[in-house]
Amino acid sequence: MAKIIIHQDKAADPQALMSLCPFGAIEYANGELSISAACRMCRICCKKGGGVFEFAEDEADKGVDKSLWQGIAVVAELVDGTVHPVTLELLGKARELADKTNQKVSCILIGCGLDKCIAELSQYDIDDICVYDDAALKHFRIEPYCAALEDYINFAKPSVVLVGGTSVGRSLAPRAAARFRSGLTADCTVLDIQTNTDLDQIRPAYGGNIMAHIRTPKHRPQFATVRYKIFAMPEKCAPHAAVTKRELAAEKLQSGIEFLEMRRKQSERGIEDADVIVVAGRGLKKPEDIAMVQELADLLGGQLGSTRAMVEAGWIDAKRQIGLSGRTVKPKLIITCAVSGAVQFAAGMNGSELIVAINSDASAPIFNIAHVGIVGDVYEIIPQLIEKIKAEKGA
Repeated sequence: MAKIIIHQDKAADPQALMSLCPFGAIEYANGELSISAACRMCRICCKKGGGVFEFAEDEADKGVDKSLWQGIAVVAELVDGTVHPVTLELLGKARELADKTNQKVSCILIGCGLDKCIAELSQYDIDDICVYDDAALKHFRIEPYCAALEDYINFAKPSVVLVGGTSVGRSLAPRAAARFRSGLTADCTVLDIQTNTDLDQIRPAYGGNIMAHIRTPKHRPQFATVRYKIFAMPEKCAPHAAVTKRELAAEKLQSGIEFLEMRRKQSERGIEDADVIVVAGRGLKKPEDIAMVQELADLLGGQLGSTRAMVEAGWIDAKRQIGLSGRTVKPKLIITCAVSGAVQFAAGMNGSELIVAINSDASAPIFNIAHVGIVGDVYEIIPQLIEKIKAEKGA
């Protein structure tokens, strides 16, 4: 690890040196200066200490040889024996990134009885598919799945590993990143890549008040998770992927988790699958007013959506919340009613084909991403829309 070396022979005024640290991490005892655990490695002491303090990196902190790590890898996720759509979206983005740096796109497939999945993935622009097919991998258990991903990374040395932001991906990605002492950026909304293969990872931070731009220049591989429906679905192409099958040692397939049975929840259509969504925002005055928005959604054959504020107020069920702390959607039509358009919300729906915004505030951020903006009172506009739709249907 990096550390700060103190040259005691140069410390002429310990009290003045102690005052350099804004965190109070410089201590003086028994005639010597020391650095406590309060140090944040801000290096102010190195800059202003007159040569008393020196920042030193060990070999691991100086970075890896990036030429040894090449390629964009996507971890496939399976649901009921088929490939989850988020995997296909990530493969499309992976190809876009790989083309910028002249790298290959790989897919890691972990499970049991995977011939059908291999055929499905082969329809997309992938250079190679690495398969771990074993009865012990039929159901997701974190230890053997992480062992398989670790084995692949040691074997192929990909520069970037992309994982779906699902319950499985959010369990697998951080554990794998920890094994390689690398970074992980969760719930990215934008991905780009530099010519030196450094991945630009962008996501909302501090409650959506800023967009954090994250890079991992000294470590490989670079891990990122991305939610479903953030990126576009890729086009199919003629199969050309090479298939490599690998096996894990028996001890790597062991787990402290025993799979007993699967109990399926009653299937329900979530807002992620809706073609039309009408969103109720915090500009509504009382819970009863949601019925007006619900009526508009019903007339359009769509579903009711919500912002975080409405869920926290207890007005609408959390399953209808849109945004990075809720659901990510990409409908054909979304109508936002009295929604300001905070970054967290916008990141969860800005891929929609047609965005119509209704808000009385002409400067609301939602108008920056809307295709059609209506400045006005929702209590006047929505009833008019409802009457117009009813009249059209009646005709």
